[in-house]
Amino acid sequence: MTKTPPLGGDTAFANMYLAYEFLSDPVKQLLDGLTAIHDGALAWTAGYGAKPDPGKTYPQTEHPVVAIHPRTGRKFLYVNASFTSHIVQLTRRESDAILQLLFRHVESQLALQTRVSWLPNSLLVWDNWASQHHAIWDYYPEERWGERVSVVTGEAPRARLDLSEAAE
Repeated sequence: MTKTPPLGGDTAFANMYLAYEFLSDPVKQLLDGLTAIHDGALAWTAGYGAKPDPGKTYPQTEHPVVAIHPRTGRKFLYVNASFTSHIVQLTRRESDAILQLLFRHVESQLALQTRVSWLPNSLLVWDNWASQHHAIWDYYPEERWGERVSVVTGEAPRARLDLSEAAE
């Protein structure tokens, strides 16, 4: 983090491996094989109440609700309140209920979470596949900013790995 406010500006992280593991077996069975739409425009409307500029579009992609990490082979929950709009295989009412259950599950389980209090020149590395992060905007009118580097693999989240990949 390059610039930090005198107070606040932390980032909360959630371990999505544990988010999946903490679910009951019946809920895990329900979620396995389901896919959800991740909508880039939701972050604008849900997070800040803003609307994208006229004519501006954001990508929508379909991903498994429970994905497999491409390196570890472990299952993790792959939904988040900022981007996940609905579960494709369910009615909208069912989807809303299940997604709200999952969002509250991640938010309320303190054992899934850690909070980073930034200092100037802090460096943090996290696995963006199996974690969620949320910048806590509690420092207005102060500012915070930093640099971010992401490794882009070109891989999309998948519900299953090929057996040949698991052996590597």
